[in-house]
Amino acid sequence: MTRDDALALDAADPLARFRGTFDVREGLAYLDGNSLGPPPRTALAALDRAARQEWGHGLIRSWNDAHWIEAPLRVGDKIGRLIGAQPGEVAVADSTTVNLFKLAAGAMSLRPGRRTILTENGNFPTDGYAVQGLAAMLDGRARVRSVPAHALTGAIDDDTAVVVLTHVHYKSSIRWDLPAVTAAAHAKGALTLWDLSHTAGALSCDLTAAEADLAAGCGYKYLNGGPGAPAWLYVARRHQDAIASPLTGWMGHAEPFAFEPGYRPSRDIRGLITGTPPVLGLAALEASVDLQLKADPVLVEAKGLALSQMFIDALEARGADPALRLASPREPSRRGLHVAFAHPAGYAVIQALAARGVIGDFRAPDIARFGFSPLYQSYAGVWDAAQAMGDVLADRAWDLPEFHERAAVT
Repeated sequence: MTRDDALALDAADPLARFRGTFDVREGLAYLDGNSLGPPPRTALAALDRAARQEWGHGLIRSWNDAHWIEAPLRVGDKIGRLIGAQPGEVAVADSTTVNLFKLAAGAMSLRPGRRTILTENGNFPTDGYAVQGLAAMLDGRARVRSVPAHALTGAIDDDTAVVVLTHVHYKSSIRWDLPAVTAAAHAKGALTLWDLSHTAGALSCDLTAAEADLAAGCGYKYLNGGPGAPAWLYVARRHQDAIASPLTGWMGHAEPFAFEPGYRPSRDIRGLITGTPPVLGLAALEASVDLQLKADPVLVEAKGLALSQMFIDALEARGADPALRLASPREPSRRGLHVAFAHPAGYAVIQALAARGVIGDFRAPDIARFGFSPLYQSYAGVWDAAQAMGDVLADRAWDLPEFHERAAVT
């Protein structure tokens, strides 16, 4: 493929109309939306309105007048449309880690007598930390079993309470077959808990059709809700009456403003909410999700996979460095919307690219990672980014002292 081919794809792109809706500096090739999405202009406006008008002028009245109190369920329903959930099955609350902890504990409450939390080796560390902490707190009533990915479905047994997996692996971008794994878990009487942080806003997903049980995800990657944006959680309606949250905060109470001394849980998705809604974060997230809902999820996934394949093909065609190795599946259908390349100097390569206006990120020990967010990226921009990386590798431009100095965030 040539650059002219890429320009022709841009001219025919049905999603091209979204590019101008994001506040991204001209000339910057931002390939890190899988880690932190850039701000939609509407999100910046929503933040300003929420801060200056609703908070600044409305003050406490805005809980009612600006409908702050309904935001966790209102925005949750909007996210639910992106992942194939039904109304009343998604709420925005807390962080992804906290939600995973709550849902894993909730799964154990739904499967009394079973002890095993099953996951894969190399799952995103915070997911592992959350379930390890839960098992330690349950003191012998739960254990975490981690197995290689190829052995996972065969490891589901009669003691498995819940299978905890990230739908798209944070490093390799390997995509699990969500319906098949869910069916395998159900065949053994187990539940599934999916981390959809790299799925929502990126891949076409239908939790209802898959008969999924539980899920959680962040708001700051492909949903573009901003750094530290509030996370969300999903509980299939059939589980909501019985699931028990280990964090019994006032917003999970059946009547929060009755101020009763004892906890009486709400028997719907509100029972999994813990604390006060983060209003400013919700304002930005809602505006970003509203924008995402204007795009066809099937087209979003198709363009993202096409962009990532073009990047792979263009970079490998350069053959600039034999040490470079594709660390993601070659088949597009087995990937999410980011691509990983292994290189012994992966960190320095990413820093050298940043100096040339191409932003990716690094994951230890040797992964250079690039995300392809279809709403604000162009084919020509991705083609140019691949050429820039080829130049960095061919010229060993990464091998300067300043590119090897590790920052706190990689």
